[in-house]
Amino acid sequence: MSAKKTILAFIAMDYVTGVPLSNYTAAENLLPMQEVYRIILVVAQALDYAHQQNIVHRDIKPGNIIYHPESRQIKVTDFGIARLTDSANTKTGSFLGSPSYMAPEQITGAHVDGRADIYSLGISFYQLLTGRLPFSADSLANLAYKIANDKHAPVKNLRTNLPASATRIINKALQKNPEKRYVSGRAMANALKREIEQD
Repeated sequence: MSAKKTILAFIAMDYVTGVPLSNYTAAENLLPMQEVYRIILVVAQALDYAHQQNIVHRDIKPGNIIYHPESRQIKVTDFGIARLTDSANTKTGSFLGSPSYMAPEQITGAHVDGRADIYSLGISFYQLLTGRLPFSADSLANLAYKIANDKHAPVKNLRTNLPASATRIINKALQKNPEKRYVSGRAMANALKREIEQD
């Protein structure tokens, strides 16, 4: 009688030091504006790389971005619900991710591609600049309705000293229709880079 073999499956990951960016989403503990621009730029570049590999993260939010305050290194983490863009699971009704950061197409169960990550990054940008989420509600159903239908409050209503570029970039990233958002992480990164270089 042959002995049974035990198969062990595991994932090897880098050990990353730092803190989640969710530590900097309260109005009294925001990072400097220029640093927020830089962080979102780096994450947009990282997402562009993932999307070029046909991977959609589907849960971009400050809590899934690790930031090292001393080295200023940034790591996108938690690809646990990421999917290949040609996977059937990204095309229909899977309700996966963190609702406050979900794109309208995720909320409604429509086709999801890299532009959903762009939307979530726009939400993160909004929150890191203002200490507020653009949409909040007392139930998941009401939140889903707002995300799918309501316009977000202008970012400058919450922080008047923000440059016009913050409004412009966030408004484009948070378009309800994916076709009207940045076409790629690179396009969003380039828009951020232009603003950083002008300052």
